[in-house]
Amino acid sequence: MDTDTCAPDPSRQRNGVVGVLYGEFTDTLNDRVRYSVSLTERALTVQRISSSPGRTKVVFNLTDCVGCRAYRGPDGADVGAYFTAYFYPFKRRWMSAGVARQRVEQCFRVALVQDPLANLQEAERWARAIRDASVQQAPRREGVVYAEVRRPCRVMILVNPHSGRGQALQLFTGHVQGMLTEAAIPYTLVITEHQNHARELVRKADLSQWDALVIMSGDGLLFEVINGLMDREDWQEAIQTPLGILPGGSGNALAASVHHYSQSPPAWNEELLLSCGFMLCKGLVGSMDLVSIHLASRQRLFSFLSLAWGFVADVDIESEKYRHVGAIRFLMGTLVRLATLKVYQGRLAYLPVKEAPRLPKGSVKTNHPPSTPQHPSLCSSLPCRLIPKTSPNHNSRHNCNSTNSNQNTITNSSNNAITTKKPETQSDSKTRALLDTLLPGLDQPVPESWTVVREEDFVLVLAIYQSHLAEDLWTAPGAMADDGLIHLFYVTAGISRPALLRLFLAMEKGAHLACGCPHLVYEKVKALRLEPLTPQGMITVDGEMVEYGPVQAQIHPGLARLICG
Repeated sequence: MDTDTCAPDPSRQRNGVVGVLYGEFTDTLNDRVRYSVSLTERALTVQRISSSPGRTKVVFNLTDCVGCRAYRGPDGADVGAYFTAYFYPFKRRWMSAGVARQRVEQCFRVALVQDPLANLQEAERWARAIRDASVQQAPRREGVVYAEVRRPCRVMILVNPHSGRGQALQLFTGHVQGMLTEAAIPYTLVITEHQNHARELVRKADLSQWDALVIMSGDGLLFEVINGLMDREDWQEAIQTPLGILPGGSGNALAASVHHYSQSPPAWNEELLLSCGFMLCKGLVGSMDLVSIHLASRQRLFSFLSLAWGFVADVDIESEKYRHVGAIRFLMGTLVRLATLKVYQGRLAYLPVKEAPRLPKGSVKTNHPPSTPQHPSLCSSLPCRLIPKTSPNHNSRHNCNSTNSNQNTITNSSNNAITTKKPETQSDSKTRALLDTLLPGLDQPVPESWTVVREEDFVLVLAIYQSHLAEDLWTAPGAMADDGLIHLFYVTAGISRPALLRLFLAMEKGAHLACGCPHLVYEKVKALRLEPLTPQGMITVDGEMVEYGPVQAQIHPGLARLICG
């Protein structure tokens, strides 16, 4: 069927994007059904042409569009051509309240003339105009500065087939692969084969071949990738490679955080995956803070999510045995640990954000010369040994854990790793080192500007730098990926099991800070030091267990790049 189209108005073009484009096309299944279609910089408007007075009009926001393609039909005798636009707008859920992104495609048949080539050229013109306009309409948060992934972009996607319930690869092929095709994003799929495979790969990879690295897994695989990038001689350039996250694990904390930062309604499971896939296709890139973490053995790690000791770390590691049930493993682990609630002895110090912060209950501000320490363990010259006041003869409580099941995740490359004996004198003969200027050596006292929590018994200590600790745990409601803050939570001994359970239940909606729990303390900090005194325990970084002992950390604002919208 013939169609009438008009050329775009040159006076309404901006940045190469069509101002107005209009045409009349037929339905792909019934050529007697005709539509008028108009494209502006912000929307694609479709209206059925009929004699009825109330014609149906549908407006598709280009913010929700990931791509558009033109093609010939399967019937060689058909002179018409086609173009299909792909949208992921928010629509009401079928079986529950609220809205979530859902796939919608809109297809039209172009039959201007009897020349198939001319019709295909017209379809391609429309497809190109829709793609160009949709790129300009990526969803941006007000006040946030974004970069964009280069187009056409080349993406390496790393999938851990064993993450979560072992369904990451199936989730990719079932939900993400088609979306990438719709957005015309070429990619190379890499299936990780063993622990630290991703770290080794990105450490040696020619990153000039890739415009983005995307992780389809839980948070542990991204931990490997970031540390692999920071192991490189060219780490300053390598860490600028945009990183994307697709939830395929149990916790999926960063994926939930990125979704939250987009100001979208809450989403879980496949809906969260669809949201993160959508943001990957739109290709907006923002900054992400990283935290430099020093262990007692002088090893240095880079973290994007959290540092945990006590209850949270125990639940994370002990719930591994329930991995086959998916995200509910954390609930099961929480209930088990609540039944045998432990108290952990240790010392905690931190550098508050404000110069004169309100001191939490039970804390004192350091005001003593290094030669007369009031907190011996914070000034100890033995970084792997702490001598508790109650057990003066015990001298091996902080030996490095040689049986750590995840030890490979903290192994250094002696040639490339950015690590030295003391953070304040870091150097590397092959690359300019990233200095942790806020941290003294672990064998040195903390500066006077730090706050030292009196020696206490703790139930948990959690330092987090994203909003979510898991898909359903909104732990730091005010956090952003690039706020330059470590959000420090700790819970002191004396809290009852029901009260602790109420805290975690309230955390699902980010309401735990309003519970008024006297045992919960929350501070915004730039750096911290933790020195466990309990002989045995677990410390996790981004959910991965590391050696047990003294640890300190400092935030580096905006060090990495994150695909976030």
